[in-house]
Amino acid sequence: MPERKKLLLRLDPQVYDAVARWAGDDLRSVNAQIEFALRLALRQVGRDVRRGDSEVLAEDPDN
Repeated sequence: MPERKKLLLRLDPQVYDAVARWAGDDLRSVNAQIEFALRLALRQVGRDVRRGDSEVLAEDPDN
């Protein structure tokens, strides 16, 4: 499995607090919740990725 990418992310404190509450409700860490939200957004715009894949699979006809 490839090494996970590290990212410095600056958030508005109110956005962070909202994500932290959402993460707590879903029993996830804030980091996992941000990744969940990004995957959800990618899926909604047709750029879904499979877990572990590093490439966008929107053009994959088998997807």
